[in-house]
Amino acid sequence: MELDKDLLSVQEARNLISLAYKAQNLYKQYDQAAIDKVVKIVAEATEAEAVNLAKMANEETGFGKWEDKIIKNLFASKNVYQYIKDLKTIGVINDEYETRKVIEVGVPVGIVAGLIPSTNPTSTVIFKSLIALKAGCAIVFSPHPSAKNCISTAVTIIRAAISKAGASPDLVSVLPTPTKEATDTLMRHKDISLILATGGNAMVKAAYSSGNPAIGVGPGNGPSYIEKSADIPLAVKRIFDSKTFDNGTICASEQSIVTESCIRKEVMAEVQKQGGYFLPPGDFEKVEKLLMNSSGTMNAKLVGKSAEFIAKAAGISIPKGTRVILGEETRVGPKYPYSKEKLMPVLGFYVEENWQKACDRCIEILTAEGAGHTMSIHSKDDKIIREFGLKKPVSRLIVNSPATLAGIGASTNIVPSLTLGCGAVGKNATSDNISPLNLINIRRIAYGVKEIEDIRPKNLNAQSSSNSSGASSQFGISESEIEIIVNRIVKSIKENSRN
Repeated sequence: MELDKDLLSVQEARNLISLAYKAQNLYKQYDQAAIDKVVKIVAEATEAEAVNLAKMANEETGFGKWEDKIIKNLFASKNVYQYIKDLKTIGVINDEYETRKVIEVGVPVGIVAGLIPSTNPTSTVIFKSLIALKAGCAIVFSPHPSAKNCISTAVTIIRAAISKAGASPDLVSVLPTPTKEATDTLMRHKDISLILATGGNAMVKAAYSSGNPAIGVGPGNGPSYIEKSADIPLAVKRIFDSKTFDNGTICASEQSIVTESCIRKEVMAEVQKQGGYFLPPGDFEKVEKLLMNSSGTMNAKLVGKSAEFIAKAAGISIPKGTRVILGEETRVGPKYPYSKEKLMPVLGFYVEENWQKACDRCIEILTAEGAGHTMSIHSKDDKIIREFGLKKPVSRLIVNSPATLAGIGASTNIVPSLTLGCGAVGKNATSDNISPLNLINIRRIAYGVKEIEDIRPKNLNAQSSSNSSGASSQFGISESEIEIIVNRIVKSIKENSRN
């Protein structure tokens, strides 16, 4: 029976791709105004359902807080729409004919395969649907099985909005039977033009090895450095606001605090004041054993759970009102869970002698896991901030802001996105905050402005003529002189041979 389910899911994937292909062939002929109409109606429809979708996601997955998921849904529908609504994505998107004789034309990539995680299910569906539609593309979603219902509901809302706008609802669809075989079929299908993969390492790796172009995002493991010039209470507030947002399920969230020995006591006091709890040695080990599975991957049973839930699971007592659990650590690497990505309100805590040592520690943490993603710094010293920006192997260095909200562009002016590229250092295709511009190809109409005579070096003809009539060789002797010398030698050899 399981085999039948797998075969059914594969055929479902093929059917959806076929429908998406037909729908996108019509949609790609829309002009910018018609596409913008569709995007606007979808954005309004998903914004109106932000609360219901948030509650569904929280109830189905058990991750995070529904109140914060509302914010994520509104960010995906409202904030993202405000950013993309005036972007030119179709037809002539840049006309520099008068100045450079170049015209750029936006062309949809085609059909996108969208892989959706369980940590941010409905918000990611809304986000990827909007950027795909804005780019003139169709998108077929592969939902995480544990978030299938809320993802399907979000897609149903989007499809109804697309129909209302007068376009084919098959521009957005979701696999009804999420199996590994169906997802594999989706990613490898010849009509899929691009894969947008958000999820674990295995999923991203599968996307990149599918044979189709892919934009996958790697894990985050961002340290947050509190430098001695920082406003310490405000720095801790921002870190805790970020780490407790939806119980830390956004991968841009802080994973450890790194600070300096000269302000160690102040930072620790402020952490405790704002609801942080430093684990004593015995409890440190108990929580440590739970953070990761035997395979070294994150314990899914703790993802998106509260500090209280985690403490109870570990069999320890924490003060009432604890918001974040912290483990003081000096080690970094796969064997040390506090140094790794933890999508829950748990932080590693490192103390270094000075900012240079802190800089090195942050690099060590990122190199072990999370390279290319995001980290944050809290400081008033612009010189140190710039030094961090120049040296850290990340695509986003967040300055004096909650990394969760800043990394996605909610509290900063970078591109608002729920898919954050990690660049080559993170084994990703791009370091961008993904937008509709990542889902189009740009065709360049380039008018000729020079003839071959304009390109050829002006003295090339003179040099050629000179060389042919006795130009000097690389040894300072002309070709005609070499010919005379050779003739003399040949004549001499002949005369000697006669004698």
